Amino acid sequence: MIPPRKALLVTTVSGFIPQFEMSNVHILQSMGYEIHYATNYNTPAYGKDNKRLDGTGIIQHQIDFVRSPFNIHNINVYHQLKRLMIKEHFDLVHCHTPMGSVIARLAAHATKTGPVIYTAHGFHFFKGASYINWLFYYPVEKLLSFFTDQLICINQEDYKRAQKHFHAKHVNYIPGVGLDINKVKKSINKSGKKQELGLPADKFILLSSGELIKRKNHETIIRTIQYYKNFIGTIPFHYIICGQGELEYYLKDLAENLNVSEHISFLGYRNDMMDIFQISDLFIFPSYQEGLPMALLEAMAYGLPVICSDIRGSRDLMGKCAVEAIDVCDGGILVKQPTDISSYSQAIFLILNSKKSLEEMGKRNAIRAKSFCREKVDDAMFDIYSSIIKE
Repeated sequence: MIPPRKALLVTTVSGFIPQFEMSNVHILQSMGYEIHYATNYNTPAYGKDNKRLDGTGIIQHQIDFVRSPFNIHNINVYHQLKRLMIKEHFDLVHCHTPMGSVIARLAAHATKTGPVIYTAHGFHFFKGASYINWLFYYPVEKLLSFFTDQLICINQEDYKRAQKHFHAKHVNYIPGVGLDINKVKKSINKSGKKQELGLPADKFILLSSGELIKRKNHETIIRTIQYYKNFIGTIPFHYIICGQGELEYYLKDLAENLNVSEHISFLGYRNDMMDIFQISDLFIFPSYQEGLPMALLEAMAYGLPVICSDIRGSRDLMGKCAVEAIDVCDGGILVKQPTDISSYSQAIFLILNSKKSLEEMGKRNAIRAKSFCREKVDDAMFDIYSSIIKE
């Protein structure tokens, strides 16, 4: 009996594959691969996702990944991965996340395991990134591209840079991780859901979704609300934030200290985001850095107009970049500088005073979201896997 071919998936944290990459698992399984998953299953913030691997047929391997590239423990992680690759004789390695991909490619090169595929969900060096990011991450990624058979980018900025400057055998672009358009259903009692969440029934609802970490930049919108209150007066909207993270108490204290807490609801981690999109009137996304933001894409699919920072990934979804401090586009408004509270306040004011155009913006976003659907991503990934396997 011929043993099955083995594919190894590698990420830093265990929640990544069940949340974003199960379509790739199914594609590889349909090609006859036995799927192995090397990750850190003991990261507390992501432990809730481990149960989602039950019944998938994925063989799990604990690797003690740490997120910091400067942690000496990465040496032990490297040896763990080398031992696993020597033991299992994998026929394919597909790695994700920054540290997962760095160490996996080094270990695969040392053990002559491959071919190696790396999906870059957003390089740490990008237009507007700090010099430190460029000085450290760019040369590391350029060096490791020599050990990469297939590099996949999910936004155009990364793709163009990788094509021009890196040395992977193949470089491809795919439109993100794929949105399941079939799950976008609008069947909710909006007033009942607002009441359940303790939201004001008569207020315009602004929604942000994402981890409560610095990169997501929720602080800027909280400060924007204070600015709006001071310069315009009445607050005709209510801001809800969905997510959890290390800045939770800091952000709540900030809202209290700025006297705007009555206009903000922190809803924590949610399993009902599809309902919350439906009760919201506007999605606001001030992030500093993204690859191709799924939260923004989901909001667009639900027909929400958008105010977002003019960053890589968000530009791909919105279809343009900002020229002025604020730039109106088909689906909303781009803000050129992520921390410009005056521009965010002006953008919100414009949206609130052009409600007739909101529905049209939302419709255009829903149409554009279909360009990033899962079917297109799955077709592209099937072709990439088939091509690399044939080689």
